[in-house]
Amino acid sequence: MTSIAAVIISFLTSSNSVSMVDEIALTQMRTQKIPGMTVALLRDGKPVMMKGYGKSNIELNVAASPDTVYQSGSIGKQFTATLALMLAHEHVFSIDDPITKWFPEGIGNWAGVTIRHLMSHTSGLADIPYDKCDMRQDYSETDLVNLMVANPPVGPPGAHWQYNNGGYVLLGILIHRATGHFYGDLLQEKIFKPLGMSTARIISERDIVPNRASGYEISDKGLRNQAWVSPSLNTTADGALYLSVRDFAKWDAALYSDKLLPRTELEEAWTPGKLADGACAGAPKFGYGFGWVMPSNAGSHQLVEHGGAWQGFTTYIGRLLDQHLTVVVLTNLDSDHSKPTRIGRQMLNVFAHDIPIDDGYY
Repeated sequence: MTSIAAVIISFLTSSNSVSMVDEIALTQMRTQKIPGMTVALLRDGKPVMMKGYGKSNIELNVAASPDTVYQSGSIGKQFTATLALMLAHEHVFSIDDPITKWFPEGIGNWAGVTIRHLMSHTSGLADIPYDKCDMRQDYSETDLVNLMVANPPVGPPGAHWQYNNGGYVLLGILIHRATGHFYGDLLQEKIFKPLGMSTARIISERDIVPNRASGYEISDKGLRNQAWVSPSLNTTADGALYLSVRDFAKWDAALYSDKLLPRTELEEAWTPGKLADGACAGAPKFGYGFGWVMPSNAGSHQLVEHGGAWQGFTTYIGRLLDQHLTVVVLTNLDSDHSKPTRIGRQMLNVFAHDIPIDDGYY
């Protein structure tokens, strides 16, 4: 008798299913006017399909491919959160430690805020006031902390969920202060190199990166290059990671293993956090763990996902845990026009059929 797993493998690798995913990519790329996009369909971290569409660089007429390196935006939060869990496993700190242990600047205003709160967007802190920042100024880590301290909290820690990029900026700085090492260097040492992720890196626009895509925006005058951002604002822990879909495959495979952490500790990343009143962080529309979203409307499926947007790039990763199936969509167009969550969920529906096609909640 044919096993259910064998049937699933056969279905996933069928030419018909791959053709449907391919057609979704082509259709959505035309509809959304995306210059370049790369898609990966993975099972247990192994590629079922990897394909580039359009151009990674319009000016040089370079085709997008599985080797193209994209800015990943907030998908980078799951790597920062995993690093924090690894450091907690090594007893560098506990995720329930108060953050004022490393941020004396916040004593008073930040009372009761823990590392866990930063990781789950439940700190009650106000976000970095990006609308008041000069995005071309090179802020120091101390400058960024002071920008956060200057804004009074919006609520008590643990009382509600509110997406907060600044919380992850603080998490990266806290890791630096706790270990003496820049969080990007620790990502290389503890995650990227052990997993063989050769393209993953935290960089600035000045660095030479083979196969790096250019990010684009659509304006009233048509397509244009992304706005330049200072190196210090392009290397923060809320989402400044560059990598290719080939490295996403290695990352996905590791998440099914204990290469990085014991399974029970790793799975905490996609377990919804709890508020002080016992409700799930993000409820009722979703649950939020540590860098992962668990939508409430995924039907009978165990879907964990996240999107990202930064500097003319938009991204999506969705993992159907019950099918060991992952879709990664990386584009080089701004978030006002490119909706990779919509694309990724359509692709997942080739296999799941009942996941709503919307743009997510993050």
